[in-house]
Amino acid sequence: MFNGFHNGNILLYDGALGTMLQSRGLPAGRRPDVMNMLAPDAVEDVHRMYVDAGSDIICTNTFGSNATALSSEGYDVSAVVGAAVAIARRAAAGRASVALDVGPTGGFLEPYGDLTFDDMYGAFAEQARAGAAAGADIIAIETMSEPGELRAAILAARENTPLPVFATMTFNADGRTYTGCTPENFAAIAAELGAAAIGINCSLAPEVIFPIAERLAAASDAPLIIKPNAGLPDPVTGEYYVGPDEFARQMERFKELNVRVVGGCCGTTPDYIRALRLVFGERTA
Repeated sequence: MFNGFHNGNILLYDGALGTMLQSRGLPAGRRPDVMNMLAPDAVEDVHRMYVDAGSDIICTNTFGSNATALSSEGYDVSAVVGAAVAIARRAAAGRASVALDVGPTGGFLEPYGDLTFDDMYGAFAEQARAGAAAGADIIAIETMSEPGELRAAILAARENTPLPVFATMTFNADGRTYTGCTPENFAAIAAELGAAAIGINCSLAPEVIFPIAERLAAASDAPLIIKPNAGLPDPVTGEYYVGPDEFARQMERFKELNVRVVGGCCGTTPDYIRALRLVFGERTA
């Protein structure tokens, strides 16, 4: 049901999923993706909480649902992805679009790892095809840091599905990913490969991300996605230091840029989405 960016409205993503599932029985040491098979009602409940809070787009519980990342879990990619999209669609109930969440493979490209570009492309293509077949509206590539893996993911989604592709990378405070990719490099890659929207997710609080987002917006005319963490967690308690109201206050500044999709990553909950809805306006999807 995603209708594109045909007006000036800003769409709301959802918030964190993995931490929400940990409180709903995710077994220690298991990937959140397995909850699609072990506890689908719990996953659906979390999705619905975000829709009720105001999310226009919810991401499926498939961040690690590729053959490389799932290899230790004993589940088939198509089965996990199919279940995840069905769960999200039930929760959305026509009120929100469903984005197939695609995270990194968990491996590294040669020569730093043992995966080839074709290995990564194949893993992402399998995941993307399964998501499209199950009824996803968008392919949302998230938390990328390595340009080669980003290329593999966007190409696989674009060449194997008709769906619009969102792509976000995660940056350090110095404005580079941990492999050294800059916002300008990212913008060039995404433009070349035809991403429908690009942006930044994870890692940092909104106010720390803002100058990096300024550089990305200056380098690209693409719709901008901003999905930060609630700051960094306390090393002792694990608590995130930016609360919902402060998070929304920091996010308001992004209206200065070509931001079209906003949401939250690690440490955020439905309360953060409610706070964002107050800042960015009524539901539009």
